[in-house]
Amino acid sequence: MGDVVKVGISGLGRSGWSIHANTLDKCPSLYKIVAVSDPIEERRREAVSRFGCRAYFNFEQLVKDDEVELVVVATPSFLHATQTIEALKAGKNVVCEKPMATSLSEADAMINAASESNRILTIFQNMRYAPDFLKVREIIRSGILGRIVLIKILWHFFGRRWDWQTLKKFGGGELNNNASHAIDQALQLIGDGEPEVLFCDLQRTLTLGDAEDHVKIILGVSQSSTIADIEVTRACAYPQNAWLIMGTQGGLTGTSTSLKWKYFNPADLPPRRVETEPTPDRSYNWEEIPWKEETWNLSRDHKRGEILFYEDLYKTLREGAPLSITPQSVRRTMWVIEKCREYCEKCST
Repeated sequence: MGDVVKVGISGLGRSGWSIHANTLDKCPSLYKIVAVSDPIEERRREAVSRFGCRAYFNFEQLVKDDEVELVVVATPSFLHATQTIEALKAGKNVVCEKPMATSLSEADAMINAASESNRILTIFQNMRYAPDFLKVREIIRSGILGRIVLIKILWHFFGRRWDWQTLKKFGGGELNNNASHAIDQALQLIGDGEPEVLFCDLQRTLTLGDAEDHVKIILGVSQSSTIADIEVTRACAYPQNAWLIMGTQGGLTGTSTSLKWKYFNPADLPPRRVETEPTPDRSYNWEEIPWKEETWNLSRDHKRGEILFYEDLYKTLREGAPLSITPQSVRRTMWVIEKCREYCEKCST
């Protein structure tokens, strides 16, 4: 147990309990939950009973716990920046849930605090470890689809929500919530250039709160011709596939559990030149493409992204490996989110 990372979790709600606590509990050789904080007494008692940890009413008590070396900030979004900065100043390493913050300035303050404290800050963009995303990235990087023209990421749902994540005052809304994952994935796929929001539409449709629950973004980056088309909505009664990739030598489509892609070798096509003479049979140009097609299906024994995230983080904390998800990389996602809001504000005036 000498090498395990001692963890304190702030917030024992849906994310803090169901994701982080459950995941860390599955990694007993790497992590041990030694403390938690939550204002709800029943949640604190449950954590003490399950983990044998200390439980605090407020966050200030948690970060004063000398045994805690890694703080997981899993509180509502509007608290992410203040709690992260406080934990870093207290000498703790931090895992902050997404969205990283509620503004770009908050994200920058968090990055500065990590630098000044010489502590590790990472953001729980765990969808970078999603098996379907990793396979899509592998296929794109292989080059078999040619130059990538368009990447569509579609997260379609239909239904109302009425929890805190539907309220602006808590940093809610689909842009901060689920779209932050889709934007982050898109940025990993379309390149390292400076992002550019080409179009954004934010609408409030079925939600009972005052924040948006329909997000449409067209995104590009400098020095790349690839465009990302992102839809995250609670108002789609006929959900489409999560993935659609268009390339000059093929394409890909599929879901989080099943993908298929087809491609061809340009050398297998006969040489062609532009012709201005009428076609003999008055037809359009057409040729038989020698397609090759492959498939991928999610295996039953795949390792969950949350586990992979914490395994990589352990290597950073204990073995000095490079940090897999840097706050600077997630800052690009925060930049896009802020520009989306500015775009829509400008359009409404």
